Amino acid sequence: MSLQALLAEVDPSWFARAGGAIDPRLLAPARRSRLGRRLLARTLLDAGAAGALLAPRPGASAPTAVTRWPRAKLARLVRDLGVLAYAPMIRAEVRREPVRWLKRALGGSYLLPLDPTIWDAKVAPEVHRRLQLQWEPMFADAQARDDDALQALFDRQGRGELRRWAALRDAPLGEWTALLHPREEAAPGHLPEKPVLLLATHHETRRDAP
Repeated sequence: MSLQALLAEVDPSWFARAGGAIDPRLLAPARRSRLGRRLLARTLLDAGAAGALLAPRPGASAPTAVTRWPRAKLARLVRDLGVLAYAPMIRAEVRREPVRWLKRALGGSYLLPLDPTIWDAKVAPEVHRRLQLQWEPMFADAQARDDDALQALFDRQGRGELRRWAALRDAPLGEWTALLHPREEAAPGHLPEKPVLLLATHHETRRDAP
């Protein structure tokens, strides 16, 4: 992937400077210009958002985090990490309608947090309280089942889990994960390293349907 293509994937919020957001009318021409791309890359570097991702590489090859993790594949990993992170809540959920909703909304991923061989779902009391505070409002209204809100909950947690793990194991991947979405304070992660590595390896090596 060229720098131009990489920058096209980055959420515009990352190019904002202290004075405010960049004018969208200026962003597209900047991505097409060699000087503009250099300035945009410098903005990311100055923000501390892409130091590992844009580090010099032999032959100016594309960052491996980008080539290994196109947006769609990364999104699937993030979703599964978020679902797994909520395993303590999903396992404890026995109400008929919430369970039915979860099964429908998650499809095959519903079985992931139920599998003790992947993770035993044991968390500290303060983590359980934090998850519960985010979980219960989703089910407060039996008539308002919002799939988008539920999936956004899992996705935000999944990004936090992946960024936390990648900070120690794969810094470019953590930066790439952040840059594909609007700037946000990363959700605090709590998954152990082993299940994160297991899911990352599974998604990276799986062959997508043609």
